[in-house]
Amino acid sequence: MKNKQVMFMLVALSFLLVLGFSAQTLAGETYKMGLSLAITGPTSDVGNPYSKGAEDYVKYVNDEKLLGDDKLVCYIRDDGYKTETTKRNFEDFLDEEIVFYLNYSTGSTMAMKKDFDEEKIPVLPASFHAGNLIDSSYIFLPISSYSSQAVGLAEYVVANHKGSGTPKAAMFIHPSAFGRASRDDVQKAIKVGLGIELVEIVEHGKDLDNTAMLKRFQSKGVQYVISHTVQPPVATMLKGAQSLGMLASSFGEAGKITFLGAHYAGGPDLIGLAGSAAENYFWTTSYKLMTAKGPGTEAQLALAKRYGRDEKVAMSQNYTNGIMVVQVAVEAMRRVKTKGKKVSRESLYEEMLAMNGYNAYYPLTTVGPVTFSKTDREGVDTLQLYMAKDGVFQEVGAPFVSEYVQKIK
Repeated sequence: MKNKQVMFMLVALSFLLVLGFSAQTLAGETYKMGLSLAITGPTSDVGNPYSKGAEDYVKYVNDEKLLGDDKLVCYIRDDGYKTETTKRNFEDFLDEEIVFYLNYSTGSTMAMKKDFDEEKIPVLPASFHAGNLIDSSYIFLPISSYSSQAVGLAEYVVANHKGSGTPKAAMFIHPSAFGRASRDDVQKAIKVGLGIELVEIVEHGKDLDNTAMLKRFQSKGVQYVISHTVQPPVATMLKGAQSLGMLASSFGEAGKITFLGAHYAGGPDLIGLAGSAAENYFWTTSYKLMTAKGPGTEAQLALAKRYGRDEKVAMSQNYTNGIMVVQVAVEAMRRVKTKGKKVSRESLYEEMLAMNGYNAYYPLTTVGPVTFSKTDREGVDTLQLYMAKDGVFQEVGAPFVSEYVQKIK
């Protein structure tokens, strides 16, 4: 009798173990990512909607089972735009065994290059600084670098300038490596034949009055100002130009100044900051805006509505940016799984490098495909020009790829 009881208990125990193993198998794997960014403090106007975009797309991946029975977790931490806090957050994420990392600022991305290489972990930052790719193997830029954008804007000026002679331009840039890289590459493009004269370069401060600078630009015959910085100083400059009657109402209008800007120097929030002074401002990015109708924008608006985001967040290109970096990471995971491999830092890195040619990725949040390789870790090469009209940024022409960026690489 005792033997029968023991046998029954062993059978019951083995049955429970099988059930437990089956439940674990059905539950699938859990893939972990980390995101450190400025939800508060400087540039929180960018970081806040960015974090919401990343958070919402992670929820969508799990709710819609885009990774099958596997689950995606993304740890999101505020770093207040402080590199030392970013580094601590990254180290905490490593303790959680993350397989992919999303960084934010130019400063922290540059400072942590060696950490990323030592950990052999693929990284997508919110910074599109071309210098992020130098002496680094694991950093990938989501879209065209700031340098590519600034050169693309200069090319647009040259192609559409209607006045006589060489167009004269100034650059209004952030006082950091973030701003100076675009300056350097525009100068390189000029040296190899881009027909534009760069009259002056200004690294802006925190001035609330740009009158002296603007009058100096006008006295030097500056017709175009290309900005590469963040939105608040651009808004201040535009309002100053408006009060002085300097804003061009048409591209390259004689005696006036046409203003243009790269990714973080424009977008819907700029109109909120500058008001009517933003009218006719030209701006470029690789992201689709919500004013450009299509399946990608419809999907983004539906995502924002699904997870209770307000209209301001839903319309922000920074919300799009947050969505897109998670999209790329998830696509790499999906491709690894399709090949029957284990999702790891190594396998994800390999898939990122293979994302080109027939394997290019089309996320619909951008105006062109995401492509990476061993020799090119700058994602979407395509740019879209937008212009502020009647209080909304609208598309100008078709998406394009900078010709001179290829010449100076």
